[in-house]
Amino acid sequence: MKIIEVVADAGHVDTLLGIAQQHEAVDAWAGPAGEDGRVAVRMLVAPDARQNVIDALQSILGAADARIVILPVEATLPAPKAGEKPAPAGTTREELYSDIERGARLDLNFLLLVFLSTIVASVGLLEDSVAIVVGAMVIAPLLGPNLGLALGTSLGDTQLVVRSLRTNFAGLGLAVGLSVLIGLFWELDYTSAELMARTVVGLDSIILALASGAAAVLSLTTGLSTALVGVMVAVALMPPAATLGMMLGAGRWDFALSAGLLLAVNIVCVNLAAKVVFLFKGVRPRTWLAQRKARQSMLIYGAFWLISLLVLLGAIVLRHRFGVNTGAW
Repeated sequence: MKIIEVVADAGHVDTLLGIAQQHEAVDAWAGPAGEDGRVAVRMLVAPDARQNVIDALQSILGAADARIVILPVEATLPAPKAGEKPAPAGTTREELYSDIERGARLDLNFLLLVFLSTIVASVGLLEDSVAIVVGAMVIAPLLGPNLGLALGTSLGDTQLVVRSLRTNFAGLGLAVGLSVLIGLFWELDYTSAELMARTVVGLDSIILALASGAAAVLSLTTGLSTALVGVMVAVALMPPAATLGMMLGAGRWDFALSAGLLLAVNIVCVNLAAKVVFLFKGVRPRTWLAQRKARQSMLIYGAFWLISLLVLLGAIVLRHRFGVNTGAW
């Protein structure tokens, strides 16, 4: 459960308490009016009712004279009755947007994370150290903009889509460019199992990326963010990006092509799986007009990633058929 606090004009108190009662809030109370004539109304709301409450509040409150704040709740007493079925875990559209939008920002912190994770991943690959490579996976700065891209199309939010694309290109460009320099000046060890594993791509790579991408979004939409760390490791984008750059720097175009194919598979599958989960979980805009716009972008977005996946699948099949190294089938 969480607390939804609404700061609005005192004249809205009865309406706000009525919304709380209509959606069966666990509890609701209003504080005294301040000198500016505004009052804070708090509602203790179960997860399954939170989105409906927020939508109802937004439909009656103007942005100019009201503010909605969602607060976490560690525990509440008295506890729910033993016979009551616990509400399913979940998160609202607004909470999801806030979490994912932060990871899609192109700022100094993002660039530093990409720079550092590229260094960590490159060293781990060259030294054949699983622990170091996993460390780079957990940092996972490139996962954020891809999730932002999927959410932006689900909500029809053009600004988030453009911002996510810009951040994605900047992050990938920095990661590959930096690793190219490493490949130019650092002799690669082709006996490194960790390095060569990123030049192996097969049908199992597609299955893993689809499952991991779906798990990433599911962990966010259900509020189980602790599971996201494991997903970051499973569908890491940084190691293949670093391998691509280092192989380009070393002039090994064959290995670079395989690493690039693996990177493309991961990116496409993460976006496609994220889109499917957002659709399944009912993540969509609040208003009808925005929903119509989102449906249009969803069709274009879904078709693009599905066609991209089919092209990559064809490339993997052809490379396997003609004896090019693709690894596990």
